[in-house]
Amino acid sequence: MDVYLGSIQMLGFNFAPNGWALCNGQVIGIAQNSALFALLGTYYGGNGQTTFNLPNLQSRLPMGMGQGPGLSPRPIGEIGGVERLNVLTSNVPAQAIPTNSLTVTTTVNLANVPSNPLTAPTPTNSYIGASISGGPPSAAIFSDQQGASPVPLKGTSSSIGGTLSTVGGNVPLEVSNPFLAVNFSIALQGIFPSRN
Repeated sequence: MDVYLGSIQMLGFNFAPNGWALCNGQVIGIAQNSALFALLGTYYGGNGQTTFNLPNLQSRLPMGMGQGPGLSPRPIGEIGGVERLNVLTSNVPAQAIPTNSLTVTTTVNLANVPSNPLTAPTPTNSYIGASISGGPPSAAIFSDQQGASPVPLKGTSSSIGGTLSTVGGNVPLEVSNPFLAVNFSIALQGIFPSRN
């Protein structure tokens, strides 16, 4: 069966038959393969003076050249894509994490402290303005209990700080489609194709 020179075929075995070469990007000489170079040029690499490269389909999927509707243009010989992808913060949707206002209630117990502790009387049974003659009852102004009445402090403010962070293992994301590896080979001999 005759094939066109430069044809690429998938083969079920792991070697290139006679007159074919594996599509593994190997460098070949122009002088020995001038007809094939006339078809491939340097689409797949090479210096174009003495060498050119065969296509490298190792671990790659072929894609049709040109531009499909709504798709990016792909010139012949272009390589691209990645097998694994690191997702960056620039790739994830923007998010806003709301925070609620924080109210802090502080209770301080104040002790009844005399203004002059050196000369002040003891709090037990101390009265103000008691009459020597035993007049009307006097009011006790000191207490033995210290700090029994909570006093709320108004007008205070508090703030909290911290860092919100994402968790993860920093493991690249596999983006390969399901696949089956086969042998891609290119014809080094065959009919030189004419343009349509």
